[in-house]
Amino acid sequence: MIELHTEIEGKRTTFGQMQSGLKSLGYCLCGNWQYDRGFFDGILSREGGETIYIRLPFHVITGQLDHSDAVIEFQTPFVIKHVVNVGLDKSGSSLLTATGFSQFQKPLDTDGNIKHKNKWEEIGERSIDQVMQYISMNVS
Repeated sequence: MIELHTEIEGKRTTFGQMQSGLKSLGYCLCGNWQYDRGFFDGILSREGGETIYIRLPFHVITGQLDHSDAVIEFQTPFVIKHVVNVGLDKSGSSLLTATGFSQFQKPLDTDGNIKHKNKWEEIGERSIDQVMQYISMNVS
């Protein structure tokens, strides 16, 4: 994991504004959200079974996350690497294994070692710059 110390930390906006705007930048709400916090995830690289994500954590200041008017505040973003098993499921328990990829297979490494950290730190910071441009142009 690589923490990115950027200007986004402490920025506040509504969940609805950020969800729609970040979707256009390739981000989505991470499925592991709670009513009081969550993550927006963006894919920086996908190669084979390895995916490098940028994760924008936030917590809810007012309201609940399932409402577009909930006010959120961004925390320290970070880059992570997730390694999944792209081989066949030997048990044959899933029809998806015929494609060589099963979304139900256990990940090989949920926080993989990131090589070339400086490179990914720079790419992550550029991605945050795009988010900051969106915030400055669209969020009051």
